[in-house]
Amino acid sequence: MNIFLEILVYGAVQSSIYALLAMGFCLIFGVANIVNLAHTALYMIGAYLIYSFFSVLHLNLALAILLSVVGVALLATGMYRFCIRPVMASEWSVLMITIALAMFFQQLMIFVYGPADRNVQGFIGKKLTLFGAVDIDAQRLLTLVVSVILLVLLWLFIYRTRMGKAILAVAQDREAALFMGINSEGVYLTVIAISAVLAAVAGAFIAPTIGARPEMWAPTLGKIFAVVVLGGIGSLEGTILAALLIGYLEVVISFSISSYFGEIVSVVVILLMLSFRPSGLLGKRIEA
Repeated sequence: MNIFLEILVYGAVQSSIYALLAMGFCLIFGVANIVNLAHTALYMIGAYLIYSFFSVLHLNLALAILLSVVGVALLATGMYRFCIRPVMASEWSVLMITIALAMFFQQLMIFVYGPADRNVQGFIGKKLTLFGAVDIDAQRLLTLVVSVILLVLLWLFIYRTRMGKAILAVAQDREAALFMGINSEGVYLTVIAISAVLAAVAGAFIAPTIGARPEMWAPTLGKIFAVVVLGGIGSLEGTILAALLIGYLEVVISFSISSYFGEIVSVVVILLMLSFRPSGLLGKRIEA
């Protein structure tokens, strides 16, 4: 019974991080048709920024998180304006330039912080006992709560606000949206900023648990690909479902067999889905 509860709790935490990252990736592709391979590099940078602001400079936690998120959002919009937008007409060029950016950021972090992992001070140092049986770091629980809140806010923003409706319109038919007076460039920048915020928050809140590492973006990118492929490229609902499935599957395998086997779950999922159901579980573009 204890193992089942541990899987339930730790799987939820794992899934929440995957959902935050995959939702940002899904939004960028679904709206702007951009496959941003540097997306998880923003997650890595978010981890390093929270390390700098909170663990090194000892700024107030709220201010440290704000500065980290704003910094990553500004970096992402700059990447779009100066690196991605000029080559958007070529999908291969976008793929090449974004993977090059990701590797550049990795080397930049090594140059600035060194190759060793950086331990990030926990936001909450306590341990909690859930259901009277499962001990969990309060930091992990905080990560889960923040992730769920952000996902709910994102859903409300997309489906209940004017800008959200504009995002849906551009995702569905860019030319028709232009005729309706919607500024597609403004929509693209908004989506880029939102995805960067989600990545930065994921990196900032997971950093006290796993640390800040220069290579942390690469394996995470594979997992996010698996989530997006499993859920269906462009499907927000499918992305959430896939994040839960992969997150829990990894935890179950890690608990029952080995953490090393848990790491290959994403690769197996990608191979199976591309072979038997390329459209994913709920494959579709974002719809109003």
